[in-house]
Amino acid sequence: MAKANILLIFLCSLVLLLLGGVRVEGNPNYRDALQKSFLFFQGQRSGKLPANQKVSWRSKSGLSDGSLDHVDLTGGYYDAGDNVKFNFPMAFTTTMLSWGTLEYGKRMGPQLQEARAAIRWATDYLLKCANSKPGKLYVGVGDPNVDHKCWERPEDMDTVRTVYSVSSSNPGSDVAGETAAALAAASLVFRRVDPKYSRLLLQTARKVMAFAIQYRGAYSDSLGSAVCPFYCSYSGYKDELLWGAAWLFRATNDAYYYNFLKTLGADDQPDIFSWDNKYAGAHVLLSRMALLGKDKNFEQFKQEAESFMCRILRNSPYSTTQYTQGGLMYKLPESNLQYVTSISFLLTTYGKYMKAKKQTFNCGSLFVTPNSLIGLAKRQVDYILGENPIKMSYMVGFGRNFPKRIHHRGSSLPSLAKHPQSIGCDGGFQPYFYSSNPNPNVLVGAIVGGPNQNDGFPDDRSDYSHSEPSTYITAALVGPLAYFSH
Repeated sequence: MAKANILLIFLCSLVLLLLGGVRVEGNPNYRDALQKSFLFFQGQRSGKLPANQKVSWRSKSGLSDGSLDHVDLTGGYYDAGDNVKFNFPMAFTTTMLSWGTLEYGKRMGPQLQEARAAIRWATDYLLKCANSKPGKLYVGVGDPNVDHKCWERPEDMDTVRTVYSVSSSNPGSDVAGETAAALAAASLVFRRVDPKYSRLLLQTARKVMAFAIQYRGAYSDSLGSAVCPFYCSYSGYKDELLWGAAWLFRATNDAYYYNFLKTLGADDQPDIFSWDNKYAGAHVLLSRMALLGKDKNFEQFKQEAESFMCRILRNSPYSTTQYTQGGLMYKLPESNLQYVTSISFLLTTYGKYMKAKKQTFNCGSLFVTPNSLIGLAKRQVDYILGENPIKMSYMVGFGRNFPKRIHHRGSSLPSLAKHPQSIGCDGGFQPYFYSSNPNPNVLVGAIVGGPNQNDGFPDDRSDYSHSEPSTYITAALVGPLAYFSH
């Protein structure tokens, strides 16, 4: 009997070892990647850092932000490798972190606390931007044209911290609609854990959305070179009105927002989802009511969501999406991974809704199951985490081989602890920016712009379109990472 038990234990161990081997080989450690993604947001923080800050090579910065207009606009995130706070992509980052937490929070385990902290770092700042002066919504801090001529740590910033805002005479329905979406989505995240904060978020979201609706206009037209070409609103502002109203409807169930959605008329049929173009995200978000709630009023959005999926799926007769030889979705040459992570979020989420109700649909002759969508999302996530032709993980600090020379000021310059003397505007170019050495500070969890269309990646600091990380690339991947980690 004892021998039989020993043999059984041996065989079980062998099977586990073999299965474990397959798992390690074929499945990246999503839980580890999820944990690392939240560290990245700590590395992007602006303002006075909290005592529990884990990214120790970063220090306080931007402490006088807002003072030029006699308001406090400290906090928030630097959007990418620069020292500017652009609220348009920051608000989108916040909406995606909130959506990911709402859909997949139960799968996050101990990382749920980190998700809330990452969201709150942004919403605390966005609340200041919305409530500091009546009739004004602040939408950014720091002159991007001046900042982009410098290579200095955020801790050393000596460039002008110009503040930018929209108002009834200088409208910005796009940035206001996205800010309203971020605050409304976050209000749902905090509804049970901090009801008072949640109410403040929702009340502010309603106010900002009312402004977006009443004073129509693109913020690019109001602010010009302060936001273009960096975060110009190329898709116009109708998609943000739809997105903002969709989130407010989800947060309030107020028929006013549903009726407003209906007034917007027919939507664009996109094959992209990003900080600029929100149509596909709004369609998936609203389709939830049709799929999970069986509400026929939302059938149109379900059809639009499925039409979007048909443009993405590889074998679909309606596909407008290119794929690299290695299997990566390829949308645009600059910072392509931002589209991959955002679209992967929609694939995973819509697939999850379909699975809950055992739904399928067709793209012409192609039969689409929930696993068709989830499987494609998983292949994209796995590619990003290192399962690609050059075995490169595009998440910094994840796996053995990852980008070492990312286009990021704080990461590429020595920390204050190592180099207490100030590094001025021009001081960082030589010897740091032009150096071929790896960055001295590892910005763990950052996802860079990604490979080129031939699956190649030069890992060159000056090649910002491939080597620069940004908050919205990582934010969109948080949901899928939580889903696959469970």
